[in-house]
Amino acid sequence: MNKHEVRIPPAKGKLGVLLPGMGAVSSTFIAGVELAKKGLGKPVGSVTQLQTIRLGKRYENRSPLIKDFVPLASLEQLVFGGWDLFPDDMFTAASKAGVLDAAQLAPVKKELAAIKPMSAVFDPSYIKNLKATHAKKGKSKWDLAQQVMADIETFKKKNGCDRVVMLWCGSTEILPRRTAVHEDLEAFEQGLRDSAPEIPPSMIYAYAALKSGIAYGNGAPNLSADVPAMVELADLTGSPICGKDFKTGQTLMKTTLAPMLKARMLALTGWYSTNILGNRDGEVLDDPGSFRTKEISKMSVLDAILEPESYPDLYGSYHHKVRIDYYPPRGDAKEGWDNIDIRGWLDMPMQIKINFLCRDSILAAPIVLDLVLFLDLAKRAGLKGIQEWLSFYFKSPQCREDLKPEHDLFIQHLKLKNTLRVLMGEEVLDHSGLDYYDPSKTASAAPAPKPAPKKGKLAKAGR
Repeated sequence: MNKHEVRIPPAKGKLGVLLPGMGAVSSTFIAGVELAKKGLGKPVGSVTQLQTIRLGKRYENRSPLIKDFVPLASLEQLVFGGWDLFPDDMFTAASKAGVLDAAQLAPVKKELAAIKPMSAVFDPSYIKNLKATHAKKGKSKWDLAQQVMADIETFKKKNGCDRVVMLWCGSTEILPRRTAVHEDLEAFEQGLRDSAPEIPPSMIYAYAALKSGIAYGNGAPNLSADVPAMVELADLTGSPICGKDFKTGQTLMKTTLAPMLKARMLALTGWYSTNILGNRDGEVLDDPGSFRTKEISKMSVLDAILEPESYPDLYGSYHHKVRIDYYPPRGDAKEGWDNIDIRGWLDMPMQIKINFLCRDSILAAPIVLDLVLFLDLAKRAGLKGIQEWLSFYFKSPQCREDLKPEHDLFIQHLKLKNTLRVLMGEEVLDHSGLDYYDPSKTASAAPAPKPAPKKGKLAKAGR
């Protein structure tokens, strides 16, 4: 047992994982976990399962796996459920998605086929390119929220879950206009009763989760829990929230490369990005309204990282273009192409070209796993409200309204690991390195040791 484990209650019993949207991403995630349980697959891409965390000074050589350092739930404790606009069980959904082939799915067919989605909240004014065949009916949006809360309680009791988390894995909604109904909890609940058009389905799920006192994460660029009313509710019920929009393909590359340009003070003239994809996500994004929501999420990254207001000569007038095209033959095998025009010494032009042939759901699945486990950890640790330390996983990180979100992948990663260190009572790392050479210049609690004698001197001393 970790010496600090008593700080956070252990992850005992079953952890229910509820997923609004049980298509390609959810079925790939669940199939992967079930395969890993049987020793038939590796959770590649999962920080919680594969990454280590350095503790203390470098010479201490303490680098345990994260899952051995913090008290996370194990894969064997996870129980899956959720909602979808279509009635397909998870084996059927995974087979239709085509992310994993029949041979890969065969060993977990029984487990997947047993997971059937509950009927979903649907509003065609927010997702125009899908026709739901498995939708809830209710007299009002308040009634629909009560139905989702009843679903949560039924799932928890039926599966004997000790705890539950909810993570939105559904489609991108048309972005609603933010109005008074979003500004406080009282107005929002009245809006539910009045079926206010500004409340989309994802916000109904967020409300139901938070009202039930469970953690909620948002894997799409939807407004969802990113409004004052939901932040107020999360604080009231002690529920962690995070979002928005899983950082998988092209934006993962942007948040990796843009910090390099800024660190080296290389100027940016233009960044052209285009994507082709053929899964359900692509079909939804073929609608201009849904695409606009995604575009806002993708476009926000560069300005936040490059800070053109601080470096107008380098980043004050670059051209940024983002396109997404629905191309059914490609399926889940998304292709992201970037042309980046930069300038170096004496404003000499250069180019970077990237062609990222990725698999959307394969990159998203480990993010889902990590967020499920970290949200559960946050809840047990007594954290509530916005979990900015989980911004590492999102294109458009939710943060306090008076703050700018952090998009730099490397700062996000340091923020995540330092939060884990804080939770477990370990020293936060600043990586300055001065404590190894001049401890008087730092506030380090443990000065570095003196350099070891050279081998030649050791040999002479032993004679």
